[in-house]
Amino acid sequence: MKLSLLLAALLLPVLALAQQDSTTDHAAKTLDIYRTIVGMDTSKTMGNTPAMARYLADELLAAGFLPGNVEVIPVDNTAALVARYRGNGSSGKKPILFLAHMDVVEANAADWVRPPFELTEDETNFYGRGTEDNKFGVAQLTSTFIRLKLEGFVPNRDLILVFTGDEESDMVTTRMLAYERPDLAEAEFALNSDAGGGDLNAAGEAILYNIQAAEKTYATWDLTVHNPGGHSSRPRPDNAIYDLADVIKRIQAYRFPVRYNDMTRAYFEETGNQLGGELGDAMLRFARNPEDQGAADRLAIESSYVGTTRTTCVVTMLQAGHAENALPQSATATVNCRIFPGVSVSEVEQALREVAGNDQVEFMILDDPTESPVSELREDVANAVGMAVHARYPDVKLIPIMESGGTDGMYFRKAGVPTWGVSATFMQPDEKYAHGLDERVPVKAFYDALDHWSIIIRELAGQ
Repeated sequence: MKLSLLLAALLLPVLALAQQDSTTDHAAKTLDIYRTIVGMDTSKTMGNTPAMARYLADELLAAGFLPGNVEVIPVDNTAALVARYRGNGSSGKKPILFLAHMDVVEANAADWVRPPFELTEDETNFYGRGTEDNKFGVAQLTSTFIRLKLEGFVPNRDLILVFTGDEESDMVTTRMLAYERPDLAEAEFALNSDAGGGDLNAAGEAILYNIQAAEKTYATWDLTVHNPGGHSSRPRPDNAIYDLADVIKRIQAYRFPVRYNDMTRAYFEETGNQLGGELGDAMLRFARNPEDQGAADRLAIESSYVGTTRTTCVVTMLQAGHAENALPQSATATVNCRIFPGVSVSEVEQALREVAGNDQVEFMILDDPTESPVSELREDVANAVGMAVHARYPDVKLIPIMESGGTDGMYFRKAGVPTWGVSATFMQPDEKYAHGLDERVPVKAFYDALDHWSIIIRELAGQ
């Protein structure tokens, strides 16, 4: 089906389904799981992710899942969780994977207004590290599997939870699951709770639901300047820190060329129509003519949207010097890039070298960047997600998008499993504090999401 026809089909609302009552057993179980796992510091160095995986496994076992269908897989100091909901095979279709990650980015409690590893709330939001990224998805998916099992639901194909343990760092568990588990790689497709989702405007009105069908390549370099150094009482004209600072400022000022495809233009056209105003006008102008420099410049200052228009690179960490009374012998800047699909990692490195303007800068790429294909949206997936979204917001339009960030989905796409990000959250883009201080999710978004996954599952795997 052509993209234009598929998008037209997505615009048709379905009859609104009953929204989940916050006093039900399902709501209570979801909140209990959410509270427990947000309370676990599963950042990279703490070693708590295996305990979280075991806790979730115990919850599934208590609901009636058989031990042979629930795996906690240790990997170094972290772990993955794979739980298979056995179907009766009546559809003859391959399994569906449901993705989430259990780990979180580090949080310095001294910087937070609220304790990062305790679920707190006010009249508007839940707060805590991982409340959005991605313990929201973990809690909602786990409790949905428990709910369906307790209700006696028998799917017509296998459904598999795939929870990784280091998505925010090395992605070792992700690569292991995607590349070394043939039983997972044979899945028909995957649905990722860590991407996509709905957008609200400043008035709290739903304006759009995004289905992530592609994501940018994640690549990181260390840029290092070396120097003989010396005594701090005898400054020399060249200085590793000063030289690196010049490079950093040039990277800050540089903008990669504008990039676009049919999916990103459709996204800006719809979002621009919904937002209106000066920003919405810039989106519409970009959608109609991506070569409109004024429109591209306007979008470039919007952190929520700049990544959809181009490759971006930003300095995220610094390391320099070895003593307060010595000239620095080296200085290193870590540069993280999110690369537009179709642009190679080598092209970006070459651009950075030219921007640096200093042949003495040593470039070292970290890890092995993964370039993943676009997952063309399927009609059955679009219809199922549309039912879940329209149960809450009957008139909201659905549109496939490219994600600016990187998720587990890139590895499953590369392994041959089409993957779509279909998060249950509806939030204002500027209110997303994932990886930031006082991360939060609206209380309304949490309770409104309780039926999201069960609607999708019943539509795709019901009798």
